[in-house]
Amino acid sequence: MLEIRPNCEHCNKDLPNTAIDAMICSFECTYCKTCALDIFENVCPSCSGNFVERPIRPHQEIRQHPASNERVFKPKELEKAKINTEKFKNLSPEKR
Repeated sequence: MLEIRPNCEHCNKDLPNTAIDAMICSFECTYCKTCALDIFENVCPSCSGNFVERPIRPHQEIRQHPASNERVFKPKELEKAKINTEKFKNLSPEKR
C-alpha cells in the first residue's frame, strides 16, 4: 500500500493526499510535478525510474489507511541530478 508521503523530497512543498500535482516513482520517491518534470525531466534522481501521478486515496479509505506524516526532505544536488537525467531521460523503460 502506498505511503502517500506528505511533501516533495526536493523543494519540501506540501503534498497532502488530495494533491493533484504529486508525482511518484516505483520506489515511491515523492516530488511535486514542477520538480519531477521541469527540474528532473521525468527521471527520478534517486533511482533513475520515471514518474507517474500519485493516486489520491478515497476519503472513505483514508480514515482506515491514513497517509504518512513522515516528511522526507532530501534536496538533490542539481549537477549530479542533471547527469542522471541526461543519461536516462531518452531510454525506454526496459533499458533503465
